[in-house]
This record gives sequence, structure tokens and C-alpha cells, in this order.
Amino acid sequence: MPVMKPISSNDIPQGENWLYEVKYDGFRCVIYWNQGEIKLVSKNNKDLTKGFPEIVEALYAVESEMTEVLPITLDGELVILNNDYQGNFSALQKRGRLKNKTAILKAAETRPASFLAFDLWQQGKEFMEKVPYIERKIALESLLATIKVPQLRIVKAFENPNKLWEIIFNYKGEGMIAKRKRSIYQPGKGHHDWLKIKNWRTFHGFLTTYDKKNNYFTVGVFNGENISTIGKCKHGLDKDTFSSIAQFFIKNGVEHGEGYELPPAICASLHTLDLYKNELREPEFSTLLPNISAAECTQQKLELDMAMLPQKVELTNTEKIFWPSTGYTKGDLLVYIREIAPYMLPFIKSKALTIIRAPNGVSNEHFFQKHLPDYAPDFINSIPYENEKLIVCDSLDSLIWFANHGAVEYHVPFQYITQTHPHEIVFDLDPPDRKRFSLAIKAANIIKPMLDELELTSFVKTSGNKGLQIHIPLPSNKLSYEDTALITQSIAWTVETAYPNLFTTERMKKKRNERLYIDYVQHGKDKTIITPYSPRRTEEATVSTPLFWEEVKEGLEPTCFTVKNMVERVQTLGCPFNDYFKAGENQELDKVLSFI
Repeated sequence: MPVMKPISSNDIPQGENWLYEVKYDGFRCVIYWNQGEIKLVSKNNKDLTKGFPEIVEALYAVESEMTEVLPITLDGELVILNNDYQGNFSALQKRGRLKNKTAILKAAETRPASFLAFDLWQQGKEFMEKVPYIERKIALESLLATIKVPQLRIVKAFENPNKLWEIIFNYKGEGMIAKRKRSIYQPGKGHHDWLKIKNWRTFHGFLTTYDKKNNYFTVGVFNGENISTIGKCKHGLDKDTFSSIAQFFIKNGVEHGEGYELPPAICASLHTLDLYKNELREPEFSTLLPNISAAECTQQKLELDMAMLPQKVELTNTEKIFWPSTGYTKGDLLVYIREIAPYMLPFIKSKALTIIRAPNGVSNEHFFQKHLPDYAPDFINSIPYENEKLIVCDSLDSLIWFANHGAVEYHVPFQYITQTHPHEIVFDLDPPDRKRFSLAIKAANIIKPMLDELELTSFVKTSGNKGLQIHIPLPSNKLSYEDTALITQSIAWTVETAYPNLFTTERMKKKRNERLYIDYVQHGKDKTIITPYSPRRTEEATVSTPLFWEEVKEGLEPTCFTVKNMVERVQTLGCPFNDYFKAGENQELDKVLSFI
């Protein structure tokens, strides 16, 4: 049966007759699951089964538990997730082109895909096309609750569209699908029951070339004095406007093959879902901009526009140089913080935040700040403490506001604001300088097996400066700071005793004798640690970078990770700390408690 397709809409329908879902950027797909046979079929009836073995194998693994409800037909989206609300379409496209079995298996292991189910066509002998959507959704929720497969997830339905849209904006999701609660499943677009609302990025560019053969305009921006081509577009203009501009290029432009080229002059506002390596995703013209000059269409403005920065924050001095050695600007900081926010905010939102501000760049005056200033806007939260207010940064708006005020570094304590017990243990492995970073690698690989022996799941990141930090998430309120002090001290002393020429727990720098300092004392109540993904006040604009344990080996360098490449790293490889909080709640502490 052909899939039901949503109709484009510029407005979100309101009212109690509607439910709302995230629209993911992936491959529309139907799973046909019969006893002994599982097929993945695209909306264009292309067989995708062999291309996504991780999903098929995961379902086969639980098939013996599902015999009473089979066959099942699920409608949904094949996605490679960057986070819970954003798919990585470019990664999925690359995956979809793979034909070699070995390459497919490697890709499935490195960056597995997920199937996000949003509808149920069949369960057992019951065909459900004529069943109202809300009843199909309830049946789908009940069904998937019994299937414990990480690769198979449900697309949650929301009652409040404004709440969902805020999530979609914050996570830079593709958009929203609004669905009538009582609608039946109708193939194609012959309905008004499913509407899609895109989360457009809007930017300015100028037109440089008209391709007469394909009817595309090439769009560019200035990168310094050079022109950077950022993609092509032909949709969105009314027929007369499109024809007028095309004729203008043909009449006045320099002909190159099928194209006609003009100097930058005609500017336009455009919508797109994304921009990746000079390819615009579903671009559309919004409007022509006769009142702006081509010189205003710059690479930096493009990056700020594509970042979708919150309108609550009035940006200032975005061109100010913040990292002189690299030329990175305050605008670069803002773009980085905006893009990394979905991965960074979970680690700071429930804690008292300490920031390091460098309003005029990292080479100039800087200062710590843990109290909320009087001039902070109302949307920034705080908690009272000794006649002051401690900063609580629990939203994208707040995070961008601090970055706009020159906050470069973000430090947090080891406990939540509502608790007195730590929710994590951290070892800070601090070599004497970056040249001896190999000592941090060695220490981390000595401590990791010790934690494994205690059956503790651990995570590792660079400090962003010259060392590494090992994080051990904990269940809520299970261990006191006195308990964790015994663990950190014992492990640190054990490593120091085994390798006295390499490692030390000596706090005084002059007595460390060029050895790596295992800082276990820093793990204490109200003391702080740099948060995952925080930039650092280094000349290279390095970032405290979550790592996969297999990366902690010879050749790793902390300077490899900066505000300019971190977002691409996370979107390419995934977030190594993705399961951090789940691991904490599931952490087995029997051996640790016995040890204590």
C-alpha cells in the first residue's frame, strides 16, 4: 500500500482535534515483519532491507517473543540520529549509497541507524487503515513497549504544539507533523489530515548564475573578497518574477555553456532545511531583497543565520576577534554554542553554573562569575545563596545570552542543585604540559581497567587544555562525597605507587618533578569541573571533548578539537556521552560498596 504523505503548511493547526509529532530528516520506510521474514521498503517501493542489517538483525533477535502479534506492519522513518530530535540526512544519504556488504556492516557498527515508528498498519490479523489515528497510535505505543530493541523507537505524539515547536527549534529538527486524531490512513496526498510544517533556516545570498537548461540560479556569499558558492535554487518565486530575473541574466550576463553569469547584485532571502558542503536542502526563495547590497551577504552572516540563534537575545559585536591566533570571532563562539547546545545543556541545566567571561577575547581580561548579575533578563533562572543568586543555565536562550556576554568557559559542580550527593566521580589527569599529553593517555588506560574491575561504566574527555578527565556517572543519592573520596584516593594512590616516576598525587607543582598529577582532591562538594563540550580560553579555541575510549591512544592530541570542527565531529561520529545519564542510573555499585 502506498504511504500517506503529509501536506505542506506554513501554519500549525490548533485545537483539541490535533496531535503533533517531530518530523525527522530521513528515509520514509515501511517495515513488513512476518514470521521468518522482515522487509524494509521505501516510500518509492525500493527494498532497503540489505542496507540496514542492524535493524533487521535486532528485530530477528526478539522475534521468538513476538509470534503472537505477528505479522506487523510499521510506518516510520529510517534515521541516523544526531540527537533525540534531529536526524543526520547527509550521513543517511551516504549510507544509502553503499552496496558492498562489508562497507554496510562497518557503517552499521560505526553509526547505526534507527527506525522511528509513527504508525501501525497491521497487527496480527487486524488491518488498521480505517482505525482512527489516535487509536492506531495507542496500539503502536502498547506494541513497542513490549519490543525491547534500541534500534526501534516510537515517534511520540504531543498535545501542545508550542511546547513541541520549542523543542524542534532548540534541537534544530526538520519540522513538525500535525495529525488529526480521528483521521484514517489514506495513501498519497488526497486528504487534509496530516500537515507538515518545516523548521526553515532563513539566510541572505546573491545570485551569480542562471542555468538555462535546468532553470536553477546559483547562490553565493562573500567570504572576504572571494565569492563562495553555497548552492542552487529555483523554487519559491512567482512565475513572472522568476521569468524577469532569468531574462535579465540572459540579456546582461556573460554566457558560459548553458549558464549566464553576472557580478553580485541581485540579493534574495532564502529558506532551506540545511546546508552541507555547498548543497542546500530543499531550498526555496522567500523574497528578493532590492534594498540590501551584495556586500552584506557574507559567510559570517550566513553562518549566524543558519545557526538559528534565539531572537530573545540581541547579538552584539559578532565580528569581534575572540581567539587572535586563529581569527575566530565572537560570532564563531555564538554559532558553536548554538549548535552544540543540545549536547552541552544536559550537563549544565540542573546545576549551579560558573562561567569564565572574556568580553574582549581570550587574550584580554577575563574573570570568573558564579552569581547572576542584576542586569540579567528574566528568562535566566537562579537559586538563592548567601544573599546572592547562583546561575542556573537551563535553556538555549540562557546559554546564548551568556555567550553573547563573553562567556567562553562553563564549569559545573558534581551535584545537582536539588541534591547534596554527587551524581558523578571525575578523575582529572593533568600532565605538566601538552608535550607530555601521552602521560594522560597512559594514565587513562591504566585507570580504565581498574574501573572495569569494579564494574563501573566510565567515560573520558579531554580537559580542552592539556589533560584528560575520566567521568563515572552515579545513580542519584547513592554515594556521598566521603564515599567517592575513598574511591578516588585509593585508585589515585594505587596508580601512583605502581608508577612513581610517571604519576603523582602531590598538590604542589614544584614537587611534582615533571610527573602527571592525578587530581582526586578536586572531586569535592561545590568544587567544579569543565563541562563536556565547553570551549576553553586557549589560543587554539580548543574544546573539552568527549571521546570514545578506543580513541585514547598514541596520536591523540587535545588541540585537534576546536570550536570550528566539534559540531561536525559530533554529527559524523555521534556523541560519546550519549548514554551518560542512563549509564549512571544503571550503574552497578555492589563491588564499589564492598570496596568502600
